Amino acid sequence: MDTKENYDVSKFERPSVTVDVLFFTIIEGKLQVLLIKRAAWPFEGFWALPGGFVSMSEDLDKAAAREIFEECGVKDLFLEQLYTFGEPKRDPRTRVITVAYYALAPSTEIKHVQEDEVKEAKYFPVDNLPKLAFDHKKIIEVGFERLKSKIGYSNIVFGLLPKAFSLSEVQNIYETIYGRKLDKRNFRKWMLSSGLLIATNKKISGLAHRPALLYKFAKREVVTLN
Repeated sequence: MDTKENYDVSKFERPSVTVDVLFFTIIEGKLQVLLIKRAAWPFEGFWALPGGFVSMSEDLDKAAAREIFEECGVKDLFLEQLYTFGEPKRDPRTRVITVAYYALAPSTEIKHVQEDEVKEAKYFPVDNLPKLAFDHKKIIEVGFERLKSKIGYSNIVFGLLPKAFSLSEVQNIYETIYGRKLDKRNFRKWMLSSGLLIATNKKISGLAHRPALLYKFAKREVVTLN
């Protein structure tokens, strides 16, 4: 029987653990994901999700936030655990289990790239990805399906919006993610009846049509829609 005194930590193999962050944003009307070009083996020169190894004393959420900040200079963004990927041969270095996260933020949030770990950082449309390292194509596919599902029952799109926005901007994001047009009248009715939006009494001026009223979310955290 194991006890605190005789427990042998070496009797079980200890796989490495990483975090990978799927960073979504919208650029020129397309849902895009931030990728980094790897500067070292394995998959040197391939595009991959930002991420890295988790230290023995590090919390997973903090590791994910640290990695995306260190590699891309992004912080204070929506970040949520997505899924755990553990296929035994997914990484040629050793047995590596990765905990994937997905993040949402405006594209302007990227500040810098840590050049000793990556060669370049670039956005790619989710429907036109380059050849990817590891199993990152699968991670992106799972993350995209999660995002499409979650916008239907939560206010998660706040992560892609500025603090104040028009209903048209919100609808454009939904249409971009769903890949289809939505009925404007029904969409507005649904959003306004959700109880999550607050009118700011400010308007967007200088448009071809009449000025649009701006709204904000009552809470910039995930809340289930009515």
